[in-house]
Order: sequence, then C-alpha cells, then structure tokens
Amino acid sequence: MRPVRVLLADDHTLVRAGLRKLLESMPDIEVVGEAGDGLALLELAEKLQPHLVLMDIAMPGLNGIEATARLVKSWPGIRVLILSMHQNEEYVRQTLRHGAVAYLLKDAAPMELELALAAVLRGETYLSPAVSKGVVNDYVLRLRGEDLAADPLSPRQREVLQLIAEGQSTKEIARRLDLSVKTVDTHRSQLMKQLDIHEVAGLVRYAMRVGLVSL
Repeated sequence: MRPVRVLLADDHTLVRAGLRKLLESMPDIEVVGEAGDGLALLELAEKLQPHLVLMDIAMPGLNGIEATARLVKSWPGIRVLILSMHQNEEYVRQTLRHGAVAYLLKDAAPMELELALAAVLRGETYLSPAVSKGVVNDYVLRLRGEDLAADPLSPRQREVLQLIAEGQSTKEIARRLDLSVKTVDTHRSQLMKQLDIHEVAGLVRYAMRVGLVSL
C-alpha cells in the first residue's frame, strides 16, 4: 500500500515541526512538504500533488479558507483537513462551503487527529466534537448545497480585503498582488460600495466576521 502523501500549511514553524513528528509516527503517512502561508501552499501542492493537506486558517497573505477554495478548484482530488484554534461556527461554515472535508481543533488529542485522518481517507467528513455540538445532522449537506454565488465578493476582492485587514497599505497590496495602485484603489472602493461599509475599520471587522482574518 502506498503511503498517504500529506502537505502541512501553518505559519508557525514549531507547530509544523510538532505535526510532522506526530504524523510520521503514524503508519502509512508521509509528510512531503511544509508551507508557511496559503500562496506557498498552492505552489507546493502543484509541485508535490499530495493526497491530503492539513491547513491552518489564520495565515498571512492568503488565509486557509481562500487557499482551500483555490486548492480544491484546481485539484479536486486533494482533501483538506483544517486544523485551527478557532471554534467559531462561522469559520467551520466557511471552510466547509469552500471545500474542506474536516475541521479539527488544535487542542485535540493526537488520537482525535488519527480518527479525523481515517475518516477523511474513507471519504467521510469529520468535525471536532467541540465544534459540532450546535451543528444539525444535515449541516454539511446543507452547506454543500448552498449557492457559492451568494458570496458578494470575488476571490480577488476577498484577497484585497484580507490584505487591507492585515494593515497593508495600497502600495504594499499593489506590489504583493502585482497590480497597479489605481486598480487596488478601485477594488477598495468597490468593496466599500458592495458591503455598504465606508471606513477601513469596518472592513476589518467584516473580514474578521467572515473568517478572512483573526484577532
């Protein structure tokens, strides 16, 4: 039996090191790479073609929710397990809507990680008990059926919004996304108009509410 190829994505080096050690102690698991942010993850996924990605939500530049959406769109065969410190149901909702198949809390016991991995590899969905208490039995099925078009923002707008919420200037955002300053200003104006939010502080609060950034 070929080992399951796993890619890790977390912006904390020590967390990745601990996860790598834990995963490599499990039979038939091979950690093939590590990434510190969502963009690096996408590059590695294209190169390494893992079977499974263990991903944090709160990562700089491109968060885990957006990275999950892009990953499963480009490589639908890769399964994404979110490993997060956040119990917020909105985060769970967003990650599942965008293609994750499991949501596990970082304070879970190693045995729970094994259970989650086994469930995912069987083609099932896994939610940590702590985040699934308030979730009805057909929660995931309902989310899968939701119209993603109901999201008022495009992927590029969400990317710009995250960077605004992270405190980056217009010039910094333009440089990072390889856009003109004028284009970034246009995205900012469109965000404010579409969301009916007319100050940066309000955009930051919105980004936190929908899981693009965390405290």
